[in-house]
Amino acid sequence: MSDELQRIMAIDDPYLLLREVTTRLADAQQEVTELARLRRRVVQDLHAQGLSYAQIATKAGLSRGRIHQIRHTGPAPEGAFLGRGAVTVATPLRRDDERGRTVVAVDDVSSGKRLEDLARSYGLDVASEHVPVSGEVDLNRDGLVVVCGPRMSQEMWDTYAQDPVLRWERAEDGPWTLVDRRTGTVYRSGQDTDPARPYDVGYVGRLLRPDRKGSLLAIAGIHTQGSLGVVQLLASDLNALWGQVGEHRFSTLVGVEYNPETSEPRSVELLTPLYRHDEEASA
Repeated sequence: MSDELQRIMAIDDPYLLLREVTTRLADAQQEVTELARLRRRVVQDLHAQGLSYAQIATKAGLSRGRIHQIRHTGPAPEGAFLGRGAVTVATPLRRDDERGRTVVAVDDVSSGKRLEDLARSYGLDVASEHVPVSGEVDLNRDGLVVVCGPRMSQEMWDTYAQDPVLRWERAEDGPWTLVDRRTGTVYRSGQDTDPARPYDVGYVGRLLRPDRKGSLLAIAGIHTQGSLGVVQLLASDLNALWGQVGEHRFSTLVGVEYNPETSEPRSVELLTPLYRHDEEASA
């Protein structure tokens, strides 16, 4: 029996006991989920290296059937792309100056909800919150996924600015653009071209937190349709993205063709490589 369990069992106050047991059970379930994810990842990695299930079973002291079961059941390793145990999805509030009130963009709601559903599908606990109109948000937390561009939050502007390759810049004629400094390519939204077309560009990256004690996942489009496109890419290709960058810090740009009536993505594609920031720093 662990010291923690003994401590909880010694609590006399029934209400405190109920609270402590509930909290501990939630924490324990997260641990179980992440241990199962790690176990499946180890089996997959060993199998990918050329070992048979029988060989893995022999070396691990388990049955071949158990190894096969681990490989095909339980939370998928790529779920760690979003976070471990629990994630918080933050989407921005916006100021409607015409009506003098705070609103949420429909596309931001859709992006947030789809990210929450994606995280739950990988066995992660999910919470949601809003980045206030002021843009002030605590980024120094584990499991944070922020759908917010740099112009809406100084904290996010400072976080995006650390990207060694991709940069948010304002064009001389006013619109926001995304620039690949390695190639010099400037990416503009189709809404900001003449003639306009239903095309946007989205950014996704795992960036260093301000306290430098972890990372957060940052998502933003030049317009809201770009964020929707990023979320669709994650939902359809998370395994491939995880295989390339794992839990390393990275960034990439996504091109999004969308339905002009509904903003729903029609097609998405990577516009740049998945730039690993550790590799860029040593280049």
